[in-house]
Amino acid sequence: MFHLGGGETGGRFTLFTLLTPPGGGPPPHYHSHEEEWFLPLEGQVEFFLNGAWRPVSVGSVVYLPRGAVHAFRNVGQSPLKMLGQVAPAGFETFFSRCAEEFARPGAPDMPRILEISAEHGIFFVNA
Repeated sequence: MFHLGGGETGGRFTLFTLLTPPGGGPPPHYHSHEEEWFLPLEGQVEFFLNGAWRPVSVGSVVYLPRGAVHAFRNVGQSPLKMLGQVAPAGFETFFSRCAEEFARPGAPDMPRILEISAEHGIFFVNA
C-alpha cells in the first residue's frame, strides 16, 4: 500500500507499507537509482546486507544505501508488515508495472519482470 508517491513529495521519496507472507521476500538485488529504509512493524524478518543475513527486530530501522546488494525474508509463521521509504520517488511506478505482469493469466513472465526491473535500475544478483 502506497501512502505517498512522487506526486505528493515532489519526486523526493515514496512511502509505503509492505506485507510479505511467511517465507517471502525478494532475491538479493541492488538499486542504481534509489536508497531505501525499512521499519519492521509486525512479524519476524532477516535482512541480507554486507554479505550476511541478520535478524532485525520490530521497531528497528534498516538503511540500504544506493548500490548495496540486499534482500529481506519473512522468517516467521505470520505475515511480515514493514513501513518502507525509497528515495527518490518512482518506485511506485516499478511496482505498478510489475503488478500488471503478475496479473496476467498464467505464470508471470519472469524475463519481462527482469526487463522492467532493469529499466528502473534494479538488478538481481547471485549472493
